[in-house]
Amino acid sequence: MTSEVRKLPTGFGRLWTAQTVSSLGDGVTYAALPLLALTLTRDPMALAVVTAAGTLPWLLFGVLGGALVDRWDRRRTMWVADAARAALLAIPAAAAALDALSIPLLAAVAFLLGLGGLFFDTAATAYLPDLLRRDPALLERANSRLRGAQTAMSGFAGPPAGSALLALGRAVPLLADAVSFGLSALLVRTLPAMPRPVPEAHEPLLRQARAGASYVFRDRVLLGLALRPAVGNVAFLAVETVLALFAHDRLGIGTFGFGLLLTAEATGGLLGAGIASFLGRRLGTGTALTCTAAVEGLAVLGLAAAPNPYVAGLALAVCGAGMGATMVLAPSLRQAIVPARLMGRVASTSRMLSMCAAPVGAFLGGWLATTYDIRTPLYAAAGLLLAMTAVTASMTSNRRVEAALRAAAPDHPASKEPAPESAPTPL
Repeated sequence: MTSEVRKLPTGFGRLWTAQTVSSLGDGVTYAALPLLALTLTRDPMALAVVTAAGTLPWLLFGVLGGALVDRWDRRRTMWVADAARAALLAIPAAAAALDALSIPLLAAVAFLLGLGGLFFDTAATAYLPDLLRRDPALLERANSRLRGAQTAMSGFAGPPAGSALLALGRAVPLLADAVSFGLSALLVRTLPAMPRPVPEAHEPLLRQARAGASYVFRDRVLLGLALRPAVGNVAFLAVETVLALFAHDRLGIGTFGFGLLLTAEATGGLLGAGIASFLGRRLGTGTALTCTAAVEGLAVLGLAAAPNPYVAGLALAVCGAGMGATMVLAPSLRQAIVPARLMGRVASTSRMLSMCAAPVGAFLGGWLATTYDIRTPLYAAAGLLLAMTAVTASMTSNRRVEAALRAAAPDHPASKEPAPESAPTPL
């Protein structure tokens, strides 16, 4: 029976439900945490500290976290991480009820939530290919559903719910997110257990972490997949930094209209996630990834030249669709070709590269807008995305992708012999 007609296993439904519930809670906290900080201070730098604290774990511990996930049981890592985050949120909720909240406390909570997210996300990324037996088509279908649910919950439902819950009391959104993490932990505990990867010779953690990073940089397909979000984050953060000002000054829209612009982008993301598998089948995964990259660059170019809010909304929707499809196809391919023993380290290395690129993009956008014009960051981002498309097109071509999938197939000789830690996936 081919993978196109096989059903996703029952365990995936529980994983999907757990991540959907957790994403709803994430959306609640995403809106509530900065609003809580705003009730304590109007200092932009203090607010930035709370926002930045959540990304620091990926910058500081990304690769090490992946190495630990490759040593640990992935299912246990997921439910422990969510249970810990549920317990953690009780602290600021109690502080809010006692009127003892502070910026340092919120920053510490954001940091620890980010650390829990690092372990949960990395473990989930490594667990999914084991659950689906590294079937490329099933991985695309599964990631499409996971991505769609995440966008719907954290992008549409969660933020307005967080704002509404905050009106009921400062502790309420934090408690709601704690409940979502608790439910997710309970669901994850019911998932089927997966055998651990083949044990490796005992090595220091730092050496194993370096081996995982080296594996990414020495494999052209994996490096191409890692460069896409890294360069993309530079471009997209450059746009996001000035998007509100661009919408106000150039498009003449207010707060409500800006919200609609963001909704258009999220809607496009849902569409892109939904059609990702179709694009992969019709064009081949490599060509589909090249096309989505080009679409993103052209859409940002259209946004920069948009004469009115309607064209801008359409451009953002198209850009969101390209991003949504990319965020299904690229992780699915990575999960299909990376050996189980390296999955955590490879996934965390790729995520760390993209997270490190984000502040570079934010600084670039602000500097270009200040030095030149409010449209300049958008044109620069479009040029960067199109240049990245040209660079990575050959790295993730259909030929290379198909060769990597053949090498990772269970009946391929290369997949039966454990490769050295520093060796790339055979191409």
